[in-house]
Amino acid sequence: MSDLFWFSDAQWERIAPLLPTGLRGKRRVDDRRVLSGIVHALKSGGRWGDCPEHVYGPKKTLYNRFVRWRRAGVWDRIMDALTAAHAAAVQMIDTSIIRVHQHGACIANSSGQHIGRSRGGLTSKIHVVVDGNGLPVQLGLTGGQVHDNRLCSVLLRQLPRRARLLADRGYDADWIRAFVTEQSAWANIPPKRNRKDPICFSPYLYRDRNLVERFFNKIKQCRRMATRYDKLAANYLAFVKLACIRLWLRVYESTA
Repeated sequence: MSDLFWFSDAQWERIAPLLPTGLRGKRRVDDRRVLSGIVHALKSGGRWGDCPEHVYGPKKTLYNRFVRWRRAGVWDRIMDALTAAHAAAVQMIDTSIIRVHQHGACIANSSGQHIGRSRGGLTSKIHVVVDGNGLPVQLGLTGGQVHDNRLCSVLLRQLPRRARLLADRGYDADWIRAFVTEQSAWANIPPKRNRKDPICFSPYLYRDRNLVERFFNKIKQCRRMATRYDKLAANYLAFVKLACIRLWLRVYESTA
């Protein structure tokens, strides 16, 4: 029973107003109960049927509501609401490779599900932008073989003015620096060893980039993040967003 998850009163007070209301039909299983069961599936990495029905309700209800809310954009809406007050002065971008379980790869058409193949097997890659506190503000998903900077133009298009962007050498490209400069921000990225033109780089400011590494360590404590079991990329990305929502809720609760 110690492994069971339940939203605290403070967390639920913040998230409940962001959920759909006024739905018609027969009486539904309580949203708090269902959402707690979805987080249990996120943390344990098990099948929906492994969620204790006497605690969270029927497994079909958990799965259906998770998918229905994903299609309705509920997870995106919650993320947007929680990240509205993020620390904008510093932004960090990075990626992390996720091994795809064989059950997640057994789908007829996996070409559009962001599953890449390499010598290491089947993988996906999470792309993230975190703020100065290491909290996620932008997310993306690609196949594991895709270059780290593939989603830069998407994830960084809302980069705040005068923000400082921290990234590793994989993002040292002239077009990325120009893209950041166009948004009145500054890219503090270490130069590649083969770069010929000198650039402005501060090793002192770069030390804060470990926060994005800590972010990945935190979400991978959830087994469903450390290994991808979901066949559909949309479902896996929704779980990533839910893991990020939990991080934000814990911060809001600790500062309340």
